[in-house]
Amino acid sequence: MTSRPELKAPPEIFYNDEEARKYTSSSRIIEIQAQLTERALELLALPDDGVPKLLLDIGCGSGLSGETLTESGHQWIGFDISPSMLDVALEREAEGDLILGDMGQGLGVRPGVIDGAISISAVQWLCNADKSCHEPRKRLKSFFESLYRCLARGARAVFQVYPENLAQRELILGYAMRAGFAGGVVVDFPHSAKRRKEYLVLTCGPPSLSSATPKAKGEDEESCSDEESSGDEENQTVSISDRHRPRKKQKLNKKVKGREWVLRKKEQMRRKGNAVPQDTKYTARKRKARF
Repeated sequence: MTSRPELKAPPEIFYNDEEARKYTSSSRIIEIQAQLTERALELLALPDDGVPKLLLDIGCGSGLSGETLTESGHQWIGFDISPSMLDVALEREAEGDLILGDMGQGLGVRPGVIDGAISISAVQWLCNADKSCHEPRKRLKSFFESLYRCLARGARAVFQVYPENLAQRELILGYAMRAGFAGGVVVDFPHSAKRRKEYLVLTCGPPSLSSATPKAKGEDEESCSDEESSGDEENQTVSISDRHRPRKKQKLNKKVKGREWVLRKKEQMRRKGNAVPQDTKYTARKRKARF
């Protein structure tokens, strides 16, 4: 997928002055950023007590997502690696505090002061080694550990991500869990190629009722759980499913249906009124390859 910007250049190079202004002036991108940020705020599940919260916008860019946070009545701190993007944010008079830095080296924010964190289309950049000194696993570890420290206990972090494949998603989720987070992946509109969006929803602290993974949006604008949404997604686990194992191992691990299973199925058919052959000593016996 050559269209993915993270495969073309490091973020601080890809989002240069020209690209930053082009990105911010696109009405389509502005609309998409607003929609994604609104959904991230919804998944944050902040208490509706009328008190403004201090939020962290990781990969804030030119402040498009920050505008939605401001409109929602919250204070925010923006963190981005691209000087050009932050320059545009200053020109647009973004109301958040802006920090220039690499999230792969840690956030450097005071412990326990952040009420929630969001990130729109940024975290998957950590999976690339843009420099010889970059090790994606170490960068993910530093990022999630520093994020865990700066969040208040029980606070949530919601990341809208575009993982390149299942292994990349599991890599991100795995290091989040190792840092101490609880949660999982929410996939909105899983059957739609255009509307499909993935959100990593994490809670700072051990698993509890408040850290349960929220339900995703389905095709009919109603909520649908991950289990309903897609048969090819193992969203809340870090293990690789059987379909990704080699074909030979699948055959070796395949369970053979024995006599008990056959007798049980035949009894079920009889209760439904179907004509079923009588049980004999040959029932479910495997035929020999040749006589």
